[in-house]
This record gives sequence, C-alpha cells and structure tokens, in this order.
Amino acid sequence: MITDPTLVRIGEAAQLNHHQGRREDARRMLSRIWDEIGGEQGDPLHVCVLAHAMADVQNDVHEELAWDQRALAAADTLTDERTGQAGVALPVAGLYPSLHLNLADCYRKIGDLGSARRHLDHARAGIDALGDDEYGRLIRDGLDRLTQQLTTP
Repeated sequence: MITDPTLVRIGEAAQLNHHQGRREDARRMLSRIWDEIGGEQGDPLHVCVLAHAMADVQNDVHEELAWDQRALAAADTLTDERTGQAGVALPVAGLYPSLHLNLADCYRKIGDLGSARRHLDHARAGIDALGDDEYGRLIRDGLDRLTQQLTTP
C-alpha cells in the first residue's frame, strides 16, 4: 500500500483523468504538485510517477513524449529502497515496461517507428519484472496491442 502522501495525491489526480474523465482538472492538480515537488529537481520517485501521469493528460503528442522522457530519466535514478519506503509494491525494474510502452506509443504517434520498436523491445525485455496480476496483464495487453499496430501496415 502506498504510504507516501505525494504519491497518493498524484494517484488521485490520475484517477480524475482515467476514471472520471476530468482531464483538465487532473492536469491542473498535477501541475500544482509538480511545482510543489520542485519539478525535475524533486524526489526522483515523485518526478517519475508524476511525469508518467502528466504524459497521459497532454493534448500534444510532443508534450506527452517530453513528459514520458522525464519519467524514464527519473526512473533511472531510483532504488528499490526508495520505492519500498514509499509503499510501492513494485521493484524499480517493474516500472520500466510501462515507461517504455508509453514512449513506444508516443514514437509511433509521431511516426518514428524505429524508436517505437526500440522502446517496445525494452518494454518486452523487462516484462518478467511484472507479476501475473491485473497490472501485469494491463501492460502485457498494451504491449500486444502496440506490437500489432507496429506490424500492421
């Protein structure tokens, strides 16, 4: 169970978008939290999770890509100890399949299919870090869909 209050707030903002369709409200909430945590200079766990969520509320694919890149860069500085302190059940390795999946999809949208395939390969390479649970199945299904999109002319 996530115990870090900032991560809880980021999760609440993500819920506004994903479950209530309140994309603009989610973006405003995430922007406030981004300022509070000090932007890219903040705690890498907060930066990673917030940037990952912020990418989902962008209207422009290039902005979405920039946020996804921030999330990946922050993940590269995380430790399992830090995620554990925050109550995150996944090891850091478990974050990468989703991060790379989102990057692959952004690159697909902008027509950079080589980069899309590279990130898809990275996502697949790390998929064993995920369990056979709802989250793991969600990411695997996303990988399958994106693979199909990249192989269908």
